[in-house]
Amino acid sequence: MEEKKITIGGQAVIEGVMMRGPELTATAVRTPEGKIEISSRPFNSISDRYPILKKPLLRGCVSLIESLVIGIRSLGYSAQMAGEEKEQLSDRELAGTIAFAFVLAAILFIAIPTGAAKLFHSITEDPVFLNLMEGVLRLFIFIAYIVGISRMKDIQRVFQYHGAEHKTIACFEAGEALTVENAMKHTRFHKRCGTSFLLIVMLVSIFVFAFLGWPSLIERIVSRIVLLPVVAGISYEIIRFSANSDNCILGWAVKPGLWLQRLTTREPEPDMLEVAIESAKAVLPADKIPAGSGDYLYHEPEEINEVQETEMECINI
Repeated sequence: MEEKKITIGGQAVIEGVMMRGPELTATAVRTPEGKIEISSRPFNSISDRYPILKKPLLRGCVSLIESLVIGIRSLGYSAQMAGEEKEQLSDRELAGTIAFAFVLAAILFIAIPTGAAKLFHSITEDPVFLNLMEGVLRLFIFIAYIVGISRMKDIQRVFQYHGAEHKTIACFEAGEALTVENAMKHTRFHKRCGTSFLLIVMLVSIFVFAFLGWPSLIERIVSRIVLLPVVAGISYEIIRFSANSDNCILGWAVKPGLWLQRLTTREPEPDMLEVAIESAKAVLPADKIPAGSGDYLYHEPEEINEVQETEMECINI
């Protein structure tokens, strides 16, 4: 029987990188003292308990939600280790942060574009055209947001760690020893990147929402929110299949996401790659770490309750 291929995914955090492996998540952070601190956690996806959630379209929604939960928790830990926060988020604070993120995203990428699209009423009343213009406005807001934050100095460092995460994953996927020298020569762009996923979500939403008619503003906002799981599910399948396919159509489908990564990733410094490599080693089984990768800073996984044992199927953020 052919051995199942191990994939890892991750996310850049404050002065560090979070990685996800087959059984663990780990967040490695460079502290103000220059040390690398690692926090690792076991995980089980909710889809392991409810197999129906592994079906196409459903698994994309699960991945998005679980990724958000783990990502915010990792950001909290990295802020604490980097000296920006005194303590990690409690479960209640985590839930509040996630709820706030959803509300903010709904306002920025749903309410504002669909409300502003009425400005095109002077051109035509055609609902398909108005929905398409709404999609174009949503895409413009998204890209403008990325461009805006990419100019912030602190965010640029996060984007460097984002590049380090991608280079480390590419190095592992190439079967090479996880060293700074090996990782440095790899690309900072990756097909499974969360940036690509979000851009595809924006593009898919243009086509999904185009034929919904043009009801009242409230009805339009509600319909977009209700159909968001469908959009996320379709987008996830595109990312998933394009990462393992040489199909030219799927290849072109993810090209815009790779182009956008020129904004959301930066070439990392060697010490950033060290952090990403330690995070990757911490989530890999010992026998799967490529020979020559050296020792790693292993921390015994924390005990966590069942509610917190969630994870996604390796979309890189």
